Amino acid sequence: MSGRPEVLFPLFAGLETLEGVGPKTAQVLTQSGTESPRDVLFSLPYAVIDRRRRDTIKGVDLPATLTVEVTVGAHRPPRNKGGAYRVHVEDSQADFQLVFFHARGDYLKRILPEGSRRVISGKLELFDGMAQMVHPDHMLPPEDAKEIPEFEPVYHLTQGITQKTAFKAARSALTRTPDLAEWIDPALIARQDWPNWAVGIATAHNPQGADDVAAHAPARERLAYDELFAHQLTLALARQRERKARGVVSVGTGKLQVKVLASLPYKPTSAQIRAIDEIAADMGSDARMNRLLQGDVGAGKTLVAFMALLIAVEAGGQGVMMAPTEILARQHLEGLRPLAEEAGVVLEILTGRDKGAERRAKLAALKNGDIQILVGTHAVFQSDVEFKALRLAIVDEQHRFGVRQRMELSEKGRGADVLVMTATPIPRSLALAQYGDMDVSVLDEKPPGRKPIKTAVISTERMDEVIAHLRRAIEEGRQCYWVCPLVDESEVSDLTAAEERFKRLRAILGEGTVGLVHGQMPPSDKDAAMKAFQEGQTKVLVATTVIEVGVNVPNASIMVIERAEIFGLAQLHQLRGRVGRGDADSTCLLMYQPPLSEGGRKRLEVLRETEDGFRISETDLQMRGAGDLIGTAQSGLPKFRIADLEWQAGLMAIAQSDARALLSVDPQLSSDRGQAARVLLWLMKQDQAIRLISVG
Repeated sequence: MSGRPEVLFPLFAGLETLEGVGPKTAQVLTQSGTESPRDVLFSLPYAVIDRRRRDTIKGVDLPATLTVEVTVGAHRPPRNKGGAYRVHVEDSQADFQLVFFHARGDYLKRILPEGSRRVISGKLELFDGMAQMVHPDHMLPPEDAKEIPEFEPVYHLTQGITQKTAFKAARSALTRTPDLAEWIDPALIARQDWPNWAVGIATAHNPQGADDVAAHAPARERLAYDELFAHQLTLALARQRERKARGVVSVGTGKLQVKVLASLPYKPTSAQIRAIDEIAADMGSDARMNRLLQGDVGAGKTLVAFMALLIAVEAGGQGVMMAPTEILARQHLEGLRPLAEEAGVVLEILTGRDKGAERRAKLAALKNGDIQILVGTHAVFQSDVEFKALRLAIVDEQHRFGVRQRMELSEKGRGADVLVMTATPIPRSLALAQYGDMDVSVLDEKPPGRKPIKTAVISTERMDEVIAHLRRAIEEGRQCYWVCPLVDESEVSDLTAAEERFKRLRAILGEGTVGLVHGQMPPSDKDAAMKAFQEGQTKVLVATTVIEVGVNVPNASIMVIERAEIFGLAQLHQLRGRVGRGDADSTCLLMYQPPLSEGGRKRLEVLRETEDGFRISETDLQMRGAGDLIGTAQSGLPKFRIADLEWQAGLMAIAQSDARALLSVDPQLSSDRGQAARVLLWLMKQDQAIRLISVG
C-alpha cells in the first residue's frame, strides 16, 4: 500500500475544486488549517438555525431568527452620513423594519423594489418598541426562496469566511463523499445503531434540530468513534511493532529484592506487589516492555521502581532512572540510596553539572559496568554516555518526555525495557488517548503509615489569623510551604506577588526563617533555597508553583496555597501531596479571594472531601475539559476535530480494545475489515500509522 487509496482522491483534491471557493478563500482556509475537502467535511456545524417559513412575526417572543414572506414598503435613506438605511416591510399580519448600515441605496432599491414580494430571513429584535431586522441573512423573491434551507447548519468561521461560503463549501464537499467499506466492528455498529460513514457525514451536515448537533447524536457519535478508533489503531500498531522489536529478557534471581523487602518497616501494599509482578513479567519476556506506572502522590512508586531496577541488576545488567530536573534527580538519589545500601548495589548520579575528570570517571565506570544503577537528567542522552548493558530505563514524569525521547533512550540500550512513572492521576479516557501504546500499572492504594491531610478552605480576608497560626506551628518546630499564585502571564507581577508575601512573612516571622523560590531565579539560587528548607534552616518556603513535582521534605507539614481558586484541581492535588510525608499531622489551607465563582467553589470542595487523585482528576475533566487538563500544548494529546473527550470518554476505551482486537486477528490489516481500516487511517491522516504498516 504505497499511496493514498484512489477512492479518497476527491476528498484530498484542492480546495478550489469546491463550489464558491476561489483562490483567496482557499488561502484563508489553508491558513486556518483547512487544506482539503476532507477537512471541510470534518468541520461539523456546531449549531442549527430553524429557518422554517412562518406566516407572520406576530406573537413571536423576540429576539428570534425568523423567515417570513413580506411586501416591501417605503425606503427611508439615512438622514446623516453613517446613519441607518431603513426599509419598511409587512407580512400577512404585522409590519417591521429592515435596517442596513453603510448601505448603497441604489443596490437596495434594486433588490428590494417597493411593492415587491420577498422572503426575508434573519434575526428580528425589538428596538424602542419597533421590530427590526438588521442586515437580514436572506432576501429573495418567493420563486427563489427554496434556496433557504429549513434548518441551516452554523459553522465555526475563520476571519474572512462567511456562513454562506462555509455552507456552500460543505454542500459541495458532501457531493464527493465516496461509499467506503465499513471499518467498525459490525456488532458494535448494530449495538449502537450507528449509520455508515457516508450517511453519518451527510446527516451531521444536515441537522434537523438542536439534538442533531449534540455530541450524543448517533451520526456524530459514529464520526467521533472513527477518529478515536483511527488514533487507537495507530497506537496499537506502534505497540505491536514495539512488542515485535526484540527486547532483552531480564529474569531476576530475587536475591537483591529479598534483602530490600526484609529491611522495610512495613509490608508493600497489594497494589505495589501487583505492579512489581506485572513489570517482572514484562521484563522476563522477549518483547520490549513499554509500561506506564501511574500512582497518586505518596502511593509508593519509588519502591516499585527500585524493585524493577534490581531485576535488571540481578539479571546481570544496568538500570537508569531519568528525571526532568536536577532537583528531582537528586531527590530520586536520596530516595533510592538507603534501598541501594540494603541491596549492596552501586548507585550513582549523572547530571549536566558533572564536568571534566569527574564526568569522565563516571562514564568509564558506566561503560565497564561498575555503576549498576544510574540516576540522571537528560544529560544521560548525550552521545558520549555508554552503558555496558542497559536493561531498564525508568522515566519520571512522562508529560515532559515524548515518544521521540523514548526512542532515543531505547537506542542507548538496544531493546532496553522502558517504564514511565507519573504522579499525575489521569482519568482513564485521557490515559488511553495519551498513553494508548503503553500497558498501564496503577498504584491505587496508599502504603500504611500515611496520615490523611486535613484540608481547609479559608478566605484571604483571614490572612492575619493564618499567619498567627503559622507562627505557633513554627515555634513547635514545624515547616511550611507557602505557594503564591501565578497571577497572570507576565512573570513580573507573579514575582512581585511572591516577593511581597516573602517580605511580609519575614517581617512577622523573623529574618532567616523564610526562604523564597520562583521561576526567575538562577538554578543555583533555587537549589540553595530548596536545600536550606530541606535541611530545616528556613521554616517557611515561599514559592511559585516550581515545587509541585516531587520535592520531599518530611518535616514540612503545612501547605498554604494562596488564591487556590485560580489553580487547576490536579495542580492543587499535586501541591497538597508535598505535605503529609512525615509523622506529624498535616494541614493544607486553600485560601481564596471572595467572591468565589460556582466552579471555583465546587473545585475547592472536591479537594476538601477527598484525597483520591483519580476521583479528583475525573471531576477536573468534567469541569475543565481535556485540553486544559494536561495543558494541550505540551501534552502530546492528539487534537480531535469531532470527538470530545469529556463527553465521549467511554468511546475511547471501546476504541482501544477494538483496535487491539482487530490487530490480534489481522496483524497485517489484510482482511476486508483490515483493508477498510487502512482507508480509515488515510482518511484520518494517520501518517505515522501508515508508515508503520508499509514498513511492517
